[in-house]
Amino acid sequence: MERREREAILRQGVTRPETPRDRREREALAEDLQGNPLSGAPLRRRWRNFRPAADAQLAALGGPLAWMRRLRAIELAIELHEAQLAEALEELRLEYGGADLVRRWRELAKRWDFSEVNDLIERHNRHYPTESRLPMNPRTGDFVLVNGRPYTRETLDADWILTRFPADGQT
Repeated sequence: MERREREAILRQGVTRPETPRDRREREALAEDLQGNPLSGAPLRRRWRNFRPAADAQLAALGGPLAWMRRLRAIELAIELHEAQLAEALEELRLEYGGADLVRRWRELAKRWDFSEVNDLIERHNRHYPTESRLPMNPRTGDFVLVNGRPYTRETLDADWILTRFPADGQT
């Protein structure tokens, strides 16, 4: 360590005697304050209760955040399942009809594998509030609604399939 650096560290917090240069600077500041119309007036308060917008976060971080990527992956996976289920139902309708169609469709719905998308949904439900800095409602003690709905997503199962794609053709 250099001598100047060591002495600068050791002098921190120590009041040194006023030099002629310090005196000139203090007098110049006092002179500037005499003609200043804002001297003695309270400063305007700057409120800082804002939340950064998603676009600012994207620009600062160089890409979508983890919760944004996960939500997009959930949407894409659900769209893929819907397309595959619509195709499977159409194939069953071509081969079967009536009660046989309904029975086979229910069997297919029970066997359908949603494990990957359900894993994404469970991670979303667990991590979304902290990753997105979701505020809490002080009255209810729960997180605020996102676009009028809870942030949680329901996992997909056979009931979801049968509700979304009824075998009898009614929606």
